[in-house]
Amino acid sequence: MSEVINYFDEVREIVQEMGGQDITTCMQCGLCSGSCPWGRMEKESPFSIRQMIYMGRLGLEGFESDDVLYACTTCGQCVVRCPREVKIIDIVRAMRAVVCETGGIPKNLKAVLGSINSNGNPWSQDAEKRTSWTAGLDIPTYTDQEYLLFVCCTSAFDGRSQKIARAIATTLQKAGVSFGIIGNEEKCCGEAVRKIGAEEEFSSLAESNIELFNNKGVKKIITTSPHCFYTFKNEYPEFGGEFEVIHYTELFAQLISEGKIKPSKEINQKVIYHEPCYLGRHSKVFEAPRNLLNAIPSLQTMEFDKSKDDSMCCSGGGARIWMETEAGMRFSDVKAKEAMAKEANLVVTACPYCVVMLEDSLKNIDKDETMAVKDISELFSESID
Repeated sequence: MSEVINYFDEVREIVQEMGGQDITTCMQCGLCSGSCPWGRMEKESPFSIRQMIYMGRLGLEGFESDDVLYACTTCGQCVVRCPREVKIIDIVRAMRAVVCETGGIPKNLKAVLGSINSNGNPWSQDAEKRTSWTAGLDIPTYTDQEYLLFVCCTSAFDGRSQKIARAIATTLQKAGVSFGIIGNEEKCCGEAVRKIGAEEEFSSLAESNIELFNNKGVKKIITTSPHCFYTFKNEYPEFGGEFEVIHYTELFAQLISEGKIKPSKEINQKVIYHEPCYLGRHSKVFEAPRNLLNAIPSLQTMEFDKSKDDSMCCSGGGARIWMETEAGMRFSDVKAKEAMAKEANLVVTACPYCVVMLEDSLKNIDKDETMAVKDISELFSESID
């Protein structure tokens, strides 16, 4: 019995050492589970964040189940409700790190890690194709410009998402912003790697990108993805990466206020804004995306019933975008159905993961021909043409 108790204590201590120090602070009130989007699904989910924290505190095994530990999307809705301000996502990440060290992560995520290790991106694409999104555009290479434009792996390699990168870059050019891209030397920012629990791999990516950016003289970074934005701004500093980081929606809103760019073409659409978790709840960038939408002539904007800190995740975060989720168990399905009920023409967002998840959901409910999904950058670019 003493050996079992020692094992439990050892696992709990490892979780705490890996960043889950708050695991003993939780008082098991259940507000986290009551806030979790999994409770709104059509079928009952085996995932309970309260129970998972309790299991982690006891040092029990079994966390490697895809339906338990890797069900969390790290959306952060539980965190804003926690009366003790427990850093729940850090606990999840630390527990995943313990499992990752034993090789017990889900099969799909092993493939993601393998691709990042081999190609520098999670999409199993050749690293030399990282700048393929620039085809036909005159995008400058970064030398001594004011900003580095960092295009996330999704928008660099995914054909649909490349439209987002192109829209952002061309808008920056029209506004006269001094920027450039590094391109094929870049590697994934590592946000999904850390959410998987692969701390060693994340450290390697962070250190590699920081060295690259410093060698190029980078001081300011524009990101296309909220996930890169959060990672560069909040996680790279612990590895010595001190950069001024801005999400494109913030910069575009700033350019409007300075009179450097103005949308003029009318877009007669009824749109509803989906809040990306890592832009809104995690980073508190709520107004900039809405300011961009409100600046577009004739655009009718709506909100979901729950927005800002209360918004519902698309279910693509926390590395869930690479995992299989059965019909009726995607948060984005709920969002798509609500958008249909509100008779929106477009669902707009500001995150490539959200675009992927929402488009898939519209296909799942056979509504992809009656409603579309766009990134704000695409609408904004269309309005200034």
